[in-house]
Amino acid sequence: MNKAAITIKDVAREAKVSVATVSRALNGHENVAEPVRQLVLEVAARLRYTPHAAARSLSSRRTNTVGVVLPDLYGEFFSELMRGIDNVARSRRQHLLVSSYHGDQEQQGAALRAMRGRVDGLLVLSPYAESPGFLTDNLPQALPTVLINTYLPGQDHPVLSIDDHAGAMAMTRHLLDAGHRRIAFISGPDLNFDARERLRGFRDALAAFGSGAEGIELPGDFDEASGHRAGQELLAAGTLPDAVFAANDMMALGCLYAFAQAGVHVPTDVALAGFDDIPLARFVHPSLTTMQVSIAELGDRAMSRLLQLMDGTSTEGAGDKQTLVPRLIVRDSTTPPSGH
Repeated sequence: MNKAAITIKDVAREAKVSVATVSRALNGHENVAEPVRQLVLEVAARLRYTPHAAARSLSSRRTNTVGVVLPDLYGEFFSELMRGIDNVARSRRQHLLVSSYHGDQEQQGAALRAMRGRVDGLLVLSPYAESPGFLTDNLPQALPTVLINTYLPGQDHPVLSIDDHAGAMAMTRHLLDAGHRRIAFISGPDLNFDARERLRGFRDALAAFGSGAEGIELPGDFDEASGHRAGQELLAAGTLPDAVFAANDMMALGCLYAFAQAGVHVPTDVALAGFDDIPLARFVHPSLTTMQVSIAELGDRAMSRLLQLMDGTSTEGAGDKQTLVPRLIVRDSTTPPSGH
């Protein structure tokens, strides 16, 4: 058979199934029995059949592309999130159109508007706590959308998020239970909703403990450099706290480096903890105590939820919320201080 002449009808005839079944199998629809799907894929590969993307888009009014709009692509959190999203996308033969707006609201709006007509659905992570209405104004109407860790009051989109407040409370309680009383907290960006929730959890845990605990708050920006600056600030103060809790692992690693440069030993001189459990957290020395967020799972579940919306197979309500509760992972960077 001439390769240039191969059509979907040829695949259907060879596989002895209908053209509609071939189309569903190749597009990753769930209502195809797995043995039939494998047969169709094998025949299509053997005949070297390649669907004509433009024709397929015109006939189905679908692009088989999902838009992903993130505040940044730098760092292990976003690479893990994309890994989870991509795993599901590839299994369903979906392409990804990814845009980052580097924390700039105007660029975020432009990125969202640029997705119109190019994608069948949207995954959006927008951390702005001050002006969530900006997101509402720029989301394409009637386009299936799932929000990830995004604060948008009164919205009717599904939301998958991390319980940052509960996670921060759990870590602070762990440090208090270990005997640490003076605890420094390196916070995230002021306008970031996750950062605010983690700071709120830290404060609430200290308040619940009572007057015997002291909190020291330092500014951070969710990157290694700001964690390093915070570590230097603590060193310059003269008296180290019992423990440092960084609002994410990247800042904890920056702080760890500052301590190492100054000859301060973790956890002998000061305990250190983070949040997220990025892959690197277990491979530094000492290994980092942290709150484990299944970041790849968050991406996996968000993409799966979006595909349900796009296929019309969802059994959830339009504005349903799913929350992942972080898990405390105790490693070598936190131990009770001597003398307690």
